Amino acid sequence: MKKLIFYSSIFVFMLSFFCAKAQNVSLGLQGGISIPNLSAGGSGSTPLSTGYSSRSGPDFGIYAEFKVSNLFSIQPALEYSAQGGKKNGLQALPDPNPQGPPYLYANYNSTAKLNYLMLPVLAKFGWDFHNSPLRFFADAGPFLAYRLSATQVTSGTSLVYADKAETEPTSPTPQNFDHTTDINHDIHHGNFGVEGNVGLIYKLNKSYLFIQAGGNYGFRNIQIFAADGSNETGAATVTVGYSFWLGKH
Repeated sequence: MKKLIFYSSIFVFMLSFFCAKAQNVSLGLQGGISIPNLSAGGSGSTPLSTGYSSRSGPDFGIYAEFKVSNLFSIQPALEYSAQGGKKNGLQALPDPNPQGPPYLYANYNSTAKLNYLMLPVLAKFGWDFHNSPLRFFADAGPFLAYRLSATQVTSGTSLVYADKAETEPTSPTPQNFDHTTDINHDIHHGNFGVEGNVGLIYKLNKSYLFIQAGGNYGFRNIQIFAADGSNETGAATVTVGYSFWLGKH
């Protein structure tokens, strides 16, 4: 909670600073879909952290745009971002027996659901189409993130094997994997990385509509314990939104 307060204070400070410097300000809402995945990172990877594919979740937020010129603006935001990934089929799981092999294997479904509050500050560039209400834009910049929740949702039944070739079952009875596990104590609270988008604006009188596609990538290894492996978060996003100008633009 202390980190969340700290990050929010930074966001408020940035809003106040740019409001004092910029002549024109707009406020906006955006929402859409996040398609995240977990990238296995470097030498710290283990069978537990590899093999993830993309899942889907919500992505929405509020932002302020401070127009410095017709070409350039600064856009801080506060975003809810779904992160994580999923595995379906044969995958590793830790062996609770310290005398056994390092990993066991089973066929089941597993989804890591990580949800973050993100505070990006984006440099935004835009270009008008000649004699048209359309405007193209691209933005990019760093973000700080605070993890709101982390769960591992598993389902299915399977024999458990002592080897990846599935030749050595540990028991003749299949195991039920229908569980939802709180993994907050295994994942770092904070993260940081970069975000970027490209999109199209339709200008109205004192407001605009937009659609954008982009993504984000976290630089920090999210696992606290080395035995869990090494993963970085990241997501592709598609969002639509509405913004209105508070003053002259």
